[in-house]
Amino acid sequence: MEAPKGKYVWSATVGEKGQIVIPKQARDLFGITPGDTLLLLGDEEHGIAIPPKGAFAELFNIAFEGKDGGDK
Repeated sequence: MEAPKGKYVWSATVGEKGQIVIPKQARDLFGITPGDTLLLLGDEEHGIAIPPKGAFAELFNIAFEGKDGGDK
């Protein structure tokens, strides 16, 4: 069965310390490099999602757009 265009599936093994290794193809595709911080989103019914790198910054900018921090 061929995956739809732009859709991927990878597997990762969880080590004894709870760490996983992101497959090289996924790191290359999404520009993930050593030292990057990734955001993990969890939903008890749907599982874990790792949004694309930079998604947190984009969401932060949308949430605080036009705010100067002076409002109380």
